[in-house]
Parts: sequence; structure tokens; C-alpha cells
Amino acid sequence: MSSNERIVSELQDRAEALGFDALGIAAADARPDLKEKLEAALEMGWHGDMDWMAETKSRRADPQTLWPDAKSIVVVGINYGPNQDPMDRLKDKGLGNISVYAQSRDYHDVVKGKLKELAGLLARRAGAEVKVFVDTAPLMEKPLAEAAGIGWQGKHSVLVSREFGSWLFLGAILTDAQLPANDPHPESCGSCTRCLDVCPTDAFPAPFKLDARKCLAYLNNEHRGQIPLQYRKPMGNRVFGCDDCLAVCPWNKFASRARETRLQAKNALAHTRLADLLALDDGAFRALFAGTPVRRLGSARFLRNCLVAAGNSGDSGLVDKIAVHLRHESPLVRGMAVWAARQLASGKVLAGLRKRHLEIEADSEVLAEWTM
Repeated sequence: MSSNERIVSELQDRAEALGFDALGIAAADARPDLKEKLEAALEMGWHGDMDWMAETKSRRADPQTLWPDAKSIVVVGINYGPNQDPMDRLKDKGLGNISVYAQSRDYHDVVKGKLKELAGLLARRAGAEVKVFVDTAPLMEKPLAEAAGIGWQGKHSVLVSREFGSWLFLGAILTDAQLPANDPHPESCGSCTRCLDVCPTDAFPAPFKLDARKCLAYLNNEHRGQIPLQYRKPMGNRVFGCDDCLAVCPWNKFASRARETRLQAKNALAHTRLADLLALDDGAFRALFAGTPVRRLGSARFLRNCLVAAGNSGDSGLVDKIAVHLRHESPLVRGMAVWAARQLASGKVLAGLRKRHLEIEADSEVLAEWTM
């Protein structure tokens, strides 16, 4: 066994002890095809409002542009598998459905601390420079994880693992050490199209391609404007993210619940009712979602999402809670409050809400919601 092979063996042992569920190594130049694929997606506009993808495309497409001295990439995965089928949560329309990955501690915090320790070991043993990334730099972790043999990018564009299904958080260590690389994982979706067929907004133009502008996870998370009218009904009760295409993958039959307790769902987030979420002010929002990915969204955009879900709930008992937000300081919230009220309020009640609201509303986009 060579010295580098011994280093890799030690890294694997330490990664397992730290709680990582997968580790693989790829050469820094293992995916020369990424530049062409990224440019094609950007030309189609599939990135939506995520301008940072275009601004960083040269570095994003090539790890050696990001860091010219990089020779190897150590990719790790940590399982965040849920303890129930996320699709079941769509049936309860009074539930504020939060994506599996956001029901627990922010994975950036969990993974980065462990990854820094692993990178420190590599630096000491190999006498190498290292750089640690957990979804915080223009690095395409999923195709690199495929190159490192951890799994493959499925037709839904998410990494799929034979052992953990669609439920892996990824992290990467770039190093100038020349480490032995794993064989890339072959694509193993076969003829299955469940992830494509289940999408409520038809966000996949073709297998392995995603148009974020139609993706509910993008619309209720990254998008900063109102939820486009044609996507409000399909959004259902999803107030943060969407798990549909991940949840239906047949490879999930081999998945298990996350063993890292900080990545297991908190009951307070997994079972939140829309009635309670609509009552949150900014302070209560920050307190409830402290330390989770949801907090980064901000209370106004989160309320926007909750109001869409409320409008889809069929529960007229939520009208009073919706009406409060017709006076919210954010036009983003007021606009969705109008839409939600129009879905649930009876004619007489709705007429009263409309009259009072028109007397105080000045924003043209919010006013337009009364006629859409």
C-alpha cells in the first residue's frame, strides 16, 4: 500500500467516525463536460433569478479555475433520510409542509465542522493545502460526487445513492495532493421516470435537465417576487421546498433514517399547522426557525408561501388569520393575502375585505391581485 493509499484509508476511517456515510475521491479535472452543460442551461434561462450562477460560471464549471493548484477532490456524503414518506405530508392541507432537509439543524453548520476536521487530517498526513466547501462556493458538488463514485445524478438532477437513495448532503475538500481517484458511478436510473412524472409543474424539460423557473423548491425559496399565478395551486401546502421528485425514487427503498441526530426532523417543524405559521411575527419566526435553513428565507417570503398554502387549504376558518396580513408592511405578503382571501372567503365577507383593503392599499401589483 502506497503512502497516499494509506492516507485515503485513514480518511475513510475518520470520516466514518465523524458520522459521514460516504466518501469518494475524484481528480480535479474529472468532469471537463461541465462547462458545456452549464452554459447550455444558462443560455436556456433555466437558472431563473439566480444570477450568481451566471456570474460565477467560469469557476463553477471547473474546480481548477476556482483553485488552479487543485489536483484532487474528496467528496463526502451524510445521510438525512426522513422517518416517513414525505409524500404523505401533502395530504394534510392544514399542514405547513417544510422540505425534509429544512426540518432540522442547518446542514451547512453540521457538515462544515466535521469536514474541517477531516480536511485537517488530510493536511497533516499529506503535507498538503486544503480548501473546504459545503454548498458555499461555485462548486458543482453533485457531478463531482458522481465522478467520485458516491452515486449518480438522477433524472431529477439530484444525486442518487444505492444505499441512501436521494437523501445525501454533500461536502467537498479540494487539495493539491494527488490522491488515488475512485471510478465514477454509472448512471443507474434505467427506464424509470417516476421523478419526472410526479413533478406538479412539469419542471423537467427532459431527463437530467431542470428548469428552475418552474420548480416549486426554487419558487418558494430562491424566488424573491410573488409566486406566479400558474404555480400557486400546484404549490399545495409546500411552504418551504418540495420533496416530490426525491421522495418517489425507487432507490429510497434502501434508505434509512439519518443517524446524525442534528439532521433528524424536529417535531416542531415537521408538524407545524398553517394556522400557527400565519400567526408568526418576525420575532416568533426567527425564534421558531433559529439554526435551520428556513430562517434564511426571512419572515416576509415565508409568510408569502404560507398564504399560498392557506389559499389552497380549503379551510375558511383561516380567513381571519389571512385578513390580518392585508395590512402587512410587505407588499409581497399583502399580495398573497389578497389571493388567499379570494380563494376562501365567501362573497359578502370577501366584499368587505376588499372594500377596506382598497381604501389603504397603494401598491399597484398588490391591487392587481384583486382582479387576477
